[in-house]
Amino acid sequence: MSYKLRFPTNSLKKKFDKKVGGAPQHIQKKVSGAIEDLEKNPRPRGEPKIKPPIPMAAYVAQYRKRIGNYRILYDIDDKNKIVWLLAFRGRNERTYRSR
Repeated sequence: MSYKLRFPTNSLKKKFDKKVGGAPQHIQKKVSGAIEDLEKNPRPRGEPKIKPPIPMAAYVAQYRKRIGNYRILYDIDDKNKIVWLLAFRGRNERTYRSR
């Protein structure tokens, strides 16, 4: 059974979309493919959990999906089969810190 992709709030969705829109065109295409892959398999092989998890508002990013120098930060609700998309960030020294 596939998972549903959701954003916890509209403001997080807007931030996510704005960051993806500011990324290079080839990264934007990879992001859309990666998001589709997360629906089918939210725990891809080779992508470890984030240690320690990153608190974001009332949510916690426990997983990441690597796309070049960018990361999709998300959490999984197995009970309800939902992948909560929390952030899209460029990889730097502050990527895994709460903001």
